Amino acid sequence: QVRLVESGGGLVQAGGSLRLSCAGSGRPFSSYGMGWIRQVPAKEREFVAGISGSGASTYYADSVKGRFTISRDNGKNTVYLQMNSLKPEDTAVYYCVADYYSDWRRPTYWGQGTPVTVSS
Repeated sequence: QVRLVESGGGLVQAGGSLRLSCAGSGRPFSSYGMGWIRQVPAKEREFVAGISGSGASTYYADSVKGRFTISRDNGKNTVYLQMNSLKPEDTAVYYCVADYYSDWRRPTYWGQGTPVTVSS
């Protein structure tokens, strides 16, 4: 089992920045690809960003490329999502996810989610 706990969400004005953190526990953290998925009520979940176990490879949705940066510190069992130039359409609940095979369509482990609200 892998337990994931997110933090860092909140309310920010458009153009501002937030950094989300996700602390993992359980299996060796570096064995898992980590990612962020967001969801708006009544809409489908959207993959935001992913990072390989070593941190060497990163992946982004087109909607956040150039604005968001995913990183990880395996020594601290933590993954981060730095969000810059935030837009109202980034408003969502952000979930930290982990998957051994980096399957972002069906990740195995989910955090409880942290809400992000971007005001215009």
